[in-house]
Amino acid sequence: MDTSVENQTDIVVSREDGVLTIAFNRVAKKNAITVAMYQAMADGLAEAAADTSIRVVLIRGDAQIFSAGNDLADFARNPPRGDDPPVFQFLRGMAKASKPIVAAVSGAAVGIGTTMLLHCDLVYAGANARFSLPFTQLGLCPEAASSLLLPQLAGYQRAAEKLLLGEAFDANEALAMGLVSRVLPAEEVNAFALAQAKKLAALPSASLRVTKALMKDANRSAVLARMDEEGAQFGKMLGAPEAREAFAAFMEKRAPNFAQFN
Repeated sequence: MDTSVENQTDIVVSREDGVLTIAFNRVAKKNAITVAMYQAMADGLAEAAADTSIRVVLIRGDAQIFSAGNDLADFARNPPRGDDPPVFQFLRGMAKASKPIVAAVSGAAVGIGTTMLLHCDLVYAGANARFSLPFTQLGLCPEAASSLLLPQLAGYQRAAEKLLLGEAFDANEALAMGLVSRVLPAEEVNAFALAQAKKLAALPSASLRVTKALMKDANRSAVLARMDEEGAQFGKMLGAPEAREAFAAFMEKRAPNFAQFN
């Protein structure tokens, strides 16, 4: 049984019984994701894809917090640039993954903390989980192909409510939408998700890959194309006055004033 741990940073990558775990380890900052963390996660996914001993990927946070989404201060200093920034490497790695991806979510899952779940195969949520997609509140648009995948999953009206208003919703609503597979006590989620990942890892790897491909392949090119489209729009909006006002308001701990813009 391999229980090796690769690093002890804001992202911890470990291996156990054919499962590669990518764990958020920045609880003091609510597991807000920096550029360096995106690169570490993208590298973990690439490692899992290349290593035949790895059969399943598990992504998890802490029992009280999954991820607050982008670290806005780091994001403002290091916005995505070029065709292959770390955040896009991570998202494309999720979308292209041939091996099963399991997620364990407790506490807040904000922005990309929610949208990444649309690319997972099994998602287990704690009863304390809270999901939100506050892109419009930040003067931005959806990412991770969520503008395609969420309406497909939950229906247009429900997806529109989540993506246009950006208001938080709880684990039971996420279950009803099909975003999560099961709701559990928060303190049990990480262990349960690991046990499920190990069950998958014990199955024939070819069967897992083919079954996932049969479910995913028909939509994969559309998902990648939508990621590119969202990324182009996101980049334009990131430099617009509305986003600058939203980010300034966040840093200054005040309500944004969007009434000044047409």
